[in-house]
Amino acid sequence: MSTVEERLAALGVRLPEPSTPVANYVPFVRAGSLLHISGQVSRDAQGGVTGVVGQDVDMETARFAARLCAINLIAQMKAACGGDLGRVVRVVKLGGFVQAGPDFFDIPQVVNGASDLMVDAFGDIGRHARSAVGVYRLPMNFAVEVDAVVELS
Repeated sequence: MSTVEERLAALGVRLPEPSTPVANYVPFVRAGSLLHISGQVSRDAQGGVTGVVGQDVDMETARFAARLCAINLIAQMKAACGGDLGRVVRVVKLGGFVQAGPDFFDIPQVVNGASDLMVDAFGDIGRHARSAVGVYRLPMNFAVEVDAVVELS
């Protein structure tokens, strides 16, 4: 069986340096075996995906935005695990937030961009509970934000 890092490489995913908080919070908190990761926005080295889904951002781009959030979550997991993603026992829950226009209702399909990457990267332990919520605004006009709860060894 391949490692998470090998699966990510096969998918063409290169983990970025974990982003630092933009306000008064920490990127993650470990409570016992649970790791709570603060929301990660749809940011990448090119700036990321911003705008309102259903108005400025189409479905394909929005799913990509959610995937970017998942990549950023995995980068935070790696930092919390001292570089060893093999310590992830289970992706427990994702909370997805989509900056959605008034006539956009396909919120779950957008957040699938993050969920699909978790399963592709972690296999069965990447299957998780989830929330998918449309919101009026997200920080810095990012299209998608996703947070996570992860069990570590």
